[in-house]
Parts: sequence; structure tokens; C-alpha cells
Amino acid sequence: MTEAAHQVSELLAHWQQGDETAVDALMPLVYEELRLIAHRHLQHQGQNPSLESRALVNELYLKIPNLKNLHWNGRTHFLCVMSHLMRQVLVDHARGRKAGKRDGVLLTLDEGIERPSRPGMDIAALDDVLQQLEKLDSRQSQIVEMRFFGGMSIEETAEALDISPATVKREWVTAKAWLFRQLSI
Repeated sequence: MTEAAHQVSELLAHWQQGDETAVDALMPLVYEELRLIAHRHLQHQGQNPSLESRALVNELYLKIPNLKNLHWNGRTHFLCVMSHLMRQVLVDHARGRKAGKRDGVLLTLDEGIERPSRPGMDIAALDDVLQQLEKLDSRQSQIVEMRFFGGMSIEETAEALDISPATVKREWVTAKAWLFRQLSI
């Protein structure tokens, strides 16, 4: 574990034990990583994203105080949770845009087995399908979230889920095929 990763894990442990100042010390250490994850999320929006990475991270900051009672398993777990929260922010934003009678956020499944015939899909529709996948296979849903939304590598995803890289590869391919079928219906 790198010194920075160790420091983040220590601060998470202190925060979990009730030290409110730990989260203030934590955020500067992970800010650039959070912006990178936000950028990966926003890459899927196409040419005119409705949010920028700084705004997405700022939205995330508002949710962080609600997470102090979560049991943290280190830096990777923290970043996975943050990526999941970013997805929720984007889905909420897309649904809000649709409610305002504007177009929603469009995505494409990168590294897909086949590309959809349309230029992209609605992030809210993808979220609905991911919720269905989570009911069928929660690990595949986590893999999709980490790889697609979080931009994590096969190895990082394997480490976060404590499974082999070969299992991540196999389940990633299966999940993408299932998602493509569901989104093509």
C-alpha cells in the first residue's frame, strides 16, 4: 500500500471513530482522484455534458457527511462508494432534466460487445437496467459500476471485490452482453 493510500485509510478509520476533522484532512488527499472519476463518468455524456467534473465532485461533497457511519475498508472502498454516489447524482440530474422536458444524459457502453444502433442511451434507463442486474447478480452490477462509471481497471476492480482478475473479465463480458440485450429491447 502506498503512503498516500495508507494515509487515506487511516483518516477514514479516524472519521469512522467520530473524528470530524479527519474528513476535512481526507478530502484534499482524494480530490484529484475524485475529479478523475467524475471525468470518467462525464465522458459518457457525449459532447455537451450538462455537468462538469468539478460540479459533480462538489455535489458529492454535499453527500459525504451522511456517510460517516459507513464501515470503510480503505481507500479503494471509499473511491468505489464515491463513484456510486456520482452515478446517483448523474441519474438524479438526468431524471430532473427529463422532468423539465429536456433531453436526458446519453451514454454509450464503452468496450461493449456491440455498439447500440442509436448514438447513446439515457443514463436513467441504464440505471434502471443496472438495478435489475443488481437483483440478478449483485457482483456483476458492482463490476459494471466500477468499470463503466468508475473507470477502474480489471485489476483495481478485482482488488476492490477481492476476486481474481479472470473472474472480473468473465463477468464483465457477461454483464455487458446482458445490458446490451436489455437496452436494445
